[in-house]
Amino acid sequence: MIDDNILLVTENENVAENVLSKLVLLRESDSIAVCDYKMALKTLQMPSVSIVIVHERENNEKTLKFIEAIKSTEYEIILLVDKYDQDLILTAYDHGVTDYYSVQSEPYEMLIRTVNCFKTRALKVKSSRDLALLKQLSVVDEETGFYKYKFSKELLAEFIKDPKVKNGMFIILTLDETSKTRFSADKLSKAIKKSVRCDDVVSIVKGGKFYMILPNVDKHGAFSVVNKIQNLVTEKLIIRAGVAKISEKTFERLEKEAYSALSEACQSNETVVFLEEKVKTLDNWLDTEEKNEKNFKLFKNAYNNKLEKVIAPVFFRLQKAYEEKLFNTKIEQYSDELQSVFYLKNSKQESRLKITYPGFAKIVIYIIHEGLDSPENKEIPLNLNEITPKTIAKIVEDFIKEFKSCIKD
Repeated sequence: MIDDNILLVTENENVAENVLSKLVLLRESDSIAVCDYKMALKTLQMPSVSIVIVHERENNEKTLKFIEAIKSTEYEIILLVDKYDQDLILTAYDHGVTDYYSVQSEPYEMLIRTVNCFKTRALKVKSSRDLALLKQLSVVDEETGFYKYKFSKELLAEFIKDPKVKNGMFIILTLDETSKTRFSADKLSKAIKKSVRCDDVVSIVKGGKFYMILPNVDKHGAFSVVNKIQNLVTEKLIIRAGVAKISEKTFERLEKEAYSALSEACQSNETVVFLEEKVKTLDNWLDTEEKNEKNFKLFKNAYNNKLEKVIAPVFFRLQKAYEEKLFNTKIEQYSDELQSVFYLKNSKQESRLKITYPGFAKIVIYIIHEGLDSPENKEIPLNLNEITPKTIAKIVEDFIKEFKSCIKD
């Protein structure tokens, strides 16, 4: 049995002598053992090894196969190369190495990279112990390591207070309704786990939904994560996601914005929707977060009044007026707490106008003609005081003209 915590695997005595001479500045408690490739697997059964330095073999394929064979969560692997080979190094990272250096590296470089591997190993050990404790306390799910619903809101509300998280994104992710009959919680969880980073936070929520906090990521990075998850679950399961910027928001507001974006994604059949942050507010009466919270109920009541007195009546009137003018076209309109929809469909074209209420002093009107890009498809933000019968009627009638134009084209 060995007590050495670094194992150098090589069959070249000169390389072994070179490395041993350069790593003499390690801590007194650190020691290095050397073995060949045949003895490596047996030697690695010893529990004391923390770092394995693998000297490249006679060809890249054999080197990568050896790394794959010894890969473990119990120690870190450093690739030792005779000369710089970008393809080998990058592929070795994919196979599980933590770092690399060359035989010609200066002693200080070898020392720094080796010490950093010790630090990485220590962090992983601590993280593993913390996770085991959280599982024991039933805070995280045994299989996935995601936070359980019971604790999710309280924990996520604390996480978003971290200054490092303020410039990140919050995602609510679920499966499309058509996919839930083929729902595989295990498969979706595995896809999410493979797609997020170690500092991302994921929580399991009721209704087959997942909350995700992605620090230091913009909306494009959030889209990439969702698309990666979609690719992993294949086309048989369709992902829907709503994204909101974390910024200085409370968790309640952040959750509401992400749900609004998720609703938009589900209604428009988009994979992911990002709810743009609205900077200017109606009449400047929501200048601060504190004022926003105080005036939220007031604005919601005002919006509901506009919905009842303006939006719904205009939608109903135009539906009746155009049912006799648009032949062989299905016209539908409806309103709920999150959106109002005016929908047109015939054998050639399907178009949708949606008025959404993100939860602050603006509404957003989305015009979507299926199969088309700009300029027909657009997003129109309106202040509350701009919602008049004349304005809404003009926007809907222009939308109908665009629909008719799409059919002709």
